[in-house]
Amino acid sequence: MKISHSKFLKNKIKVPMFEFLSPSNLFVLLNKLSKSIKTIIIPLIIISLVFSLFLSPQDFIQGNSVRIMYVHVPSSWIALACFSLIGFLTILNFLFKIKNALIVYKSLAPIGLIFCLISLVTGSIWGQPTWGTFWAWDARLSSMLVLFLLYIIFICSYKFIKDQNLSSKICAGISVLGITNLFIVKYSVDLWSTLHQPSSVQILGKTSIHKSMLLPLSLMLLVFLLYCALIFLMKYRTEIIRMKRKSLKRL
Repeated sequence: MKISHSKFLKNKIKVPMFEFLSPSNLFVLLNKLSKSIKTIIIPLIIISLVFSLFLSPQDFIQGNSVRIMYVHVPSSWIALACFSLIGFLTILNFLFKIKNALIVYKSLAPIGLIFCLISLVTGSIWGQPTWGTFWAWDARLSSMLVLFLLYIIFICSYKFIKDQNLSSKICAGISVLGITNLFIVKYSVDLWSTLHQPSSVQILGKTSIHKSMLLPLSLMLLVFLLYCALIFLMKYRTEIIRMKRKSLKRL
């Protein structure tokens, strides 16, 4: 029996790829990534705190209270980014039943919830010296509170609803509402008259923040992203173990 050269090459390519994606190799890769992040995150935290607390200047009007920005702004960005990714993966899982998408959004949701809470708390603390109040039913603040509640409902939906199909439908519905709310969060300062200032940092437009403040802000964002990656890798590994245990119990 003859095997064609093209089939032989396909098999030769596929085998190493499947070996790389095997659970044992995947766990080794996750451990290596976690160790690498743990090695660099502590020095980066120290450098970021030095820049944020000591080297960056005070604001002319807000004084030292502006330093809350270095926690508040990256937390808000991460909370929004997490739900954007969760929404995409949830809809993808609902349509195509991709198990890996399910594991990823389950691992991301608690991270997004924590950073959304940090954003709300730091925003309230910053609001007191800036606006004279801890809370106002401002469009930006209210839409961020809605996002926080959607995170809680989303997590409860996949944790407490045992029927996988029903859970997937509810999560997809929450994701659609959440993605709609993300646009409200983003454009609330442009559509309504709000206490919250417009975005100072823009990817496509002009950034109005001074580079002496932009550097510590970027460093803190990097630290938070590395922390997110570390927590995500730990959660992802836990979810894989949990799913394996469930499949073993069914046998």
